[in-house]
Amino acid sequence: MLKKTLSALALAALAVSAHAADVLKVAATAVPHAEILNFVKPQLKAQGVDLQVKEFSDYVQPNMAVEDKQLDANFFQHQPYLDSFNKDRKTSLVQVPGGKVHVEPFGAYSSKLKNLKDLKDGATVAIPNDPSNGGRALILLAKQGLIELKDPKSLTPTPLDVVKNPKKLKFKELEAPLLPRALADVDLALINTNYAIEAKLNPTKDALFIEGADSPYTNIVAARADRANDASIAKLIKALHSAEVKKFIQEKYKGAVVPAF
Repeated sequence: MLKKTLSALALAALAVSAHAADVLKVAATAVPHAEILNFVKPQLKAQGVDLQVKEFSDYVQPNMAVEDKQLDANFFQHQPYLDSFNKDRKTSLVQVPGGKVHVEPFGAYSSKLKNLKDLKDGATVAIPNDPSNGGRALILLAKQGLIELKDPKSLTPTPLDVVKNPKKLKFKELEAPLLPRALADVDLALINTNYAIEAKLNPTKDALFIEGADSPYTNIVAARADRANDASIAKLIKALHSAEVKKFIQEKYKGAVVPAF
């Protein structure tokens, strides 16, 4: 009897251990990343993966939490941002295999202008202060003919790389989450779509101009190199690439978020 009891306890312990091994903790910004992750939770639960979504409001903590092994992966950034972050912070996070999920077309917004032609000389333009998204903003401005950049092929230009600025635009670099709140204080702000949506801005209707679907800034799932090939992460990617997720993205975000699979 004792032997049977011990065997039962051992099996129970193994079951608990197996369950714990399938917990997958993923960092994300609230919109749309956490919403998409929460959508696939039931699908992953059916496959034995307990997906736990940890929401963050900035772009630094989600990477550091994964680098420091507090969390297993994250879903909030594009590859140029990750490359820049790794270089600046001496981290070594990687895109997981097949990790591309969606594009959030980057847009320009204003509470003072109804049309880009009304942008006056000397106007103040707010852009993100991190290298990849700040560069992305300048590239979008260049595509509108508002400025000219020293190297049109660079993905990380800075205001110092502006070689022609006929309207004498003044650039104000701010933390990306603060850009929607700065609209009242600037003439134009270039805002990441996740923060635009959180601020109740509709990128397809409210943006004065916006990136096309061919944007190279595809949002990815990232992890440490030693975890990138985990079976639970592979299951997450498969779920994120499902027809159900594609339909969810298309119907919920109506062009403000575009599937990249």
